[in-house]
Amino acid sequence: MADQPANQNTSDEIDLGQLFQVIGRGFQKFFNFIGNIFKGLFHLLILFLLFLQKHFIILGATLVIGGVAGYFLDAITPEKYVSKMVVEPNFNSVQQLYNNLDFYNDLAMAQDSSALATALNITEREAASIKEIFADSYSDENQKIKLFDEFIKELDSTTIKTIDFENYLKNFNSLDARFHQISVISTDNRVAKKMQPAIINSISVNDYFKLQKKINDENLKLQEEIYKQQLVEIDSLQSLYRTVLVKEADKPMQGTNISLAEGGESKNRELALVQEKDVLKEKLVELNEERANKSTIINVISDFPTRGVEMKGIWNSYKFKLPIIMLVAMLAVLGIINLNKFLRTYKKN
Repeated sequence: MADQPANQNTSDEIDLGQLFQVIGRGFQKFFNFIGNIFKGLFHLLILFLLFLQKHFIILGATLVIGGVAGYFLDAITPEKYVSKMVVEPNFNSVQQLYNNLDFYNDLAMAQDSSALATALNITEREAASIKEIFADSYSDENQKIKLFDEFIKELDSTTIKTIDFENYLKNFNSLDARFHQISVISTDNRVAKKMQPAIINSISVNDYFKLQKKINDENLKLQEEIYKQQLVEIDSLQSLYRTVLVKEADKPMQGTNISLAEGGESKNRELALVQEKDVLKEKLVELNEERANKSTIINVISDFPTRGVEMKGIWNSYKFKLPIIMLVAMLAVLGIINLNKFLRTYKKN
């Protein structure tokens, strides 16, 4: 019986030793795996450098030829100009605006200057100078918060509990933004200003949006009349309360506590009327702001400039783009040639 604890300790030591050996082998395999990855990456890097060394003259000549060709292309290619206009569509007209701009852009890409000139009310020569027309939305965090606030006001209390600001941002559509920027790229720096009326009128003449604006104007006018009538009624009640207070003041004091209670109640009522009057005035101000914001189907926040801005930057220069494109193409060709040689050698072996 005395030997049993000694045997148990020896067994425990053997188990722990095996455990540490297993852990050690696991770490060794892990580090070997990481080392093999780095070795493989280093090997690929060396192969790529050897590939560049082998074809250095061809690749260098490609860059030189691309740079020279790009320089001449920049010299003979007409300068491009970009013009931007910021608008605020009302009455859910943003989708129609984007559809119209896509139509204009398709005509420009197809170089159908005749149809584009008719659509934008410009000359065919001016239409031929248009290279691209597009729109994108922009909104900062404050605008998104305001849009979210307006969105939840239209929901019932049960639905509001299931929607938070993070979920709203995940489902935020670019068309939901308040402001949208229309951009025109053209070789004529004055054409954007000339086509602005046609872009705006293409939405404004739509019968559906005209009806929406008419109904909105009538609703605003009706709401304004209601607020003004309420103000008149409040003024009448205030006049009545003042008359009552004057008559109560002229009466002989029959009970101090009763008179103080009646006077305090009248003052509280008059104070409530003053507060209600202030609320109605604020609503009238908001009504006037809404009338101003929705006075047109599309609000032009910033017009197209009289002259467009010349497009600059290395990505707009053939001196930069063409050498890179030719270099990538040459690398692909040389890579395919070397791969073909490797496959032939592998097949023979």
